Amino acid sequence: MIDLFLLAGVHDGDDHGRALRNTVDYAVAAEDAGFDGVWLAEHHFLTYGACPSAVALASYVLGRTRRITVGTAAAILPARHPVALAEETALLAAVAGDRFELGVGRGGPWVDLEVLGTGLARYADGFGESLDVLLEWLSGARTVGADGQHHRFRPVTVVPRPRTPPRIRVAATSRASADLAAARGLPLLLGMHAAPQEHRVLLDRYAESTGGTVPPPAVAHLAYVADTVEQARDAVRGPLLAWLGRTAEYVRIDGSDSTHRDLNAYADRLLDLHPVGDADLCIERLRNSTEITGAGRLLLAVEATGDRGRTLDCIARLADEVLPAIR
Repeated sequence: MIDLFLLAGVHDGDDHGRALRNTVDYAVAAEDAGFDGVWLAEHHFLTYGACPSAVALASYVLGRTRRITVGTAAAILPARHPVALAEETALLAAVAGDRFELGVGRGGPWVDLEVLGTGLARYADGFGESLDVLLEWLSGARTVGADGQHHRFRPVTVVPRPRTPPRIRVAATSRASADLAAARGLPLLLGMHAAPQEHRVLLDRYAESTGGTVPPPAVAHLAYVADTVEQARDAVRGPLLAWLGRTAEYVRIDGSDSTHRDLNAYADRLLDLHPVGDADLCIERLRNSTEITGAGRLLLAVEATGDRGRTLDCIARLADEVLPAIR
């Protein structure tokens, strides 16, 4: 499966509403072009991404489309009550069937946890417990209660109760998250920060925990296709660098300074790792990723130029020039 990965990025000159409307248009364009799905990111209190609720935006995109999978990449579980997220997931599963897929992630030690009232402990050691509450709620059980360190409530009736458990993935950038997913048999969602060989390390660890069984992961890639490699890199690098600079808006919950990577080096690393180039290079890098990771879904992030016209053209060219060869 080949999907888009949409971050609703706010680029120079964009307003937040325009970024969100563009995201919806890109999702519709992806369906029209023949992609299999779209995945939506969420962020709070920074303009790297304008979507604070991937589930809410997914519900709108599901209503605007008819065929494609719509997933979250990822809903930040420590910033939410797992029952509230589970109820919303069950609602979408009831009205959209198997077109909705929930990806959840641990996120970071950001001020989100303070503002939304969940606290640092939910990030530091509560992810597994929250995940278990979420999974039990979506299991088909008639009633669910909790008596854990972070969640305690009397048994209540599950409404709407899923007929079959909705599909769930765990975003993993660390061994700890991969271990949590493996213990529950959940497939992984792997990000753009790492090379396929680095992803393979997490997947091998997963296999060791499960005796060799590894559900096909979803693997995210920065993607842009042009006539030449040079044209693609030139179109992406400057806007990408400015966009990555917006991650400096992250605020740690403890008030300490965040350690920011060398953005120039990181931008170059992304361009060197991912399908940014002519069609042949894009095909080669996506095939390589699939061969190494066993990816069941490839998630292509196409917004890096920050230009609506270029993004729509990239979606069309990827569909025409790259997708047939990968499939």
